[in-house]
Amino acid sequence: MTVCLWTSARRRADLVLPVNSMKIAIAGLGIIGGSMAKAIKKYTDHYVYGINRSPAPLQKALACGAIDEIASPECLVDTDLLILGTYPEAAVEFVRKNAHKIKKNSIVIDTCGIKSQICPQLSELAKENGFIFVGFHPMAGKEKNGFDVSEADLFLEANAILIPGEAPHHAVKLMTSFVRKLGFGRVVYATPEEHDRMIAFTSQLPHVLACAYVFSPQCLKHQGYSAGSYKDVSRVANINAELWSELFIENCTPLTAEIDTLIQNLTTIRQAIEKGDRQELTDLLHRGRLIKEALGE
Repeated sequence: MTVCLWTSARRRADLVLPVNSMKIAIAGLGIIGGSMAKAIKKYTDHYVYGINRSPAPLQKALACGAIDEIASPECLVDTDLLILGTYPEAAVEFVRKNAHKIKKNSIVIDTCGIKSQICPQLSELAKENGFIFVGFHPMAGKEKNGFDVSEADLFLEANAILIPGEAPHHAVKLMTSFVRKLGFGRVVYATPEEHDRMIAFTSQLPHVLACAYVFSPQCLKHQGYSAGSYKDVSRVANINAELWSELFIENCTPLTAEIDTLIQNLTTIRQAIEKGDRQELTDLLHRGRLIKEALGE
């Protein structure tokens, strides 16, 4: 995996976007799509079309200036960049349904949390219909969802993962500049497989762990007994069940491998506790501390 680091001082100073403003369509104005729209309007001078299944987010986005115009997929014939802010299956379906409308040589990016299942499909649709696809995963979010909790500065200093695939260099360079312009601090380039393997560990496993943790009968009795540790572990159990169940199943093999590793590690610690082996338990806990300290976090 190739990692590209950019300092805050350089983020908006070099590799700037073209002088002429782009016309950008955002399909799906939830927390990510809505935040992308707000960030684009705050930090660039691009023109933004909003496309959404339900009308309420569109009206809110127009009223607060997050979009310039409420549009339908017909606007794609004149759009330089299409941002897919929907769930993975919906993103593929939207492009498949509207591929013939997408402007030739324009760029399409997704914002989905899994890549191996959707990037090949979107890349093939791009090849068949003459547009360019670049996979994109903004590593930012909140426990709550929807346009109402979106914000222009959601991506400040966040990681951005780009999946270049077969996209030409100029398109990847343009998207690198684009996401940096929105405030992202680190840009990582990966294959779909690398992305999904790492996301299984860094993002999906913590959500699995948090949900399993709050299943304990003690969770309902925790008030008055909990502090930072409880809050840290349980925070992401406040989950969008529909979205994350789709992400988990689409990334089944890497995620179940991480769950198996976690179970094995928990079993090792449990056995040391059960045996009353103070030295082994101390060694295990010390090993965890050393790993965390070595990361400098």
